[in-house]
Amino acid sequence: MDPYKVLGVTPQTSDDDVKRAYRELARKYHPDNYINNPLADLAEARMKEINEAYDMIMNERAGKSAGGASGGQQYGGQQYGGAQQRAYSGPNASLYSQVRQAINQGNLGMAEQLLQRANGRDAEWFYLMGTVYYRKGWYDEAARSYTQACQMDPSNLEYRTALNNLNMSGGYGGYRPMQETNMCDFCLQLAICNCCLNSCCNAGC
Repeated sequence: MDPYKVLGVTPQTSDDDVKRAYRELARKYHPDNYINNPLADLAEARMKEINEAYDMIMNERAGKSAGGASGGQQYGGQQYGGAQQRAYSGPNASLYSQVRQAINQGNLGMAEQLLQRANGRDAEWFYLMGTVYYRKGWYDEAARSYTQACQMDPSNLEYRTALNNLNMSGGYGGYRPMQETNMCDFCLQLAICNCCLNSCCNAGC
């Protein structure tokens, strides 16, 4: 797989433009856009390919900028994160290890399911959930989760690096999950519109 072709960019494309191309593709092919759609499986596969291509490009560039030395930790045979990760030894250590592997494999659904089984929500939980949100393109949610992780464990370099990278990437305003509309809210909106129309007609508008 040529990651540059996947994102529709070239090796000469700037980091900012690579990130922009990634965000546009993530919004287009995000699986939530294809719920109950026969193309859902294709969209999920395409989204996984896009995530992997973006990671490959950014990891390659990070390695070059560091003189060929990798700045992150190898996890599950793949580059993970952007800083040296501290060993986690809490009650959910084994579970979190599985979550990281699922994220590295692009299986975000599995990662979310595993996180729901966690015993409590500590800093590591919020960091991993933030990473899931980030990979989905839900940058506002990712920022909130990363911020919570940093507040709960301010000395963790991995958490702070993730939040800083998100802030520097200008990722805010990315894809957001669709908000469900309550039928009562819908009826209320119709009633308000009806009142406005009646008032306007009575006033001779």
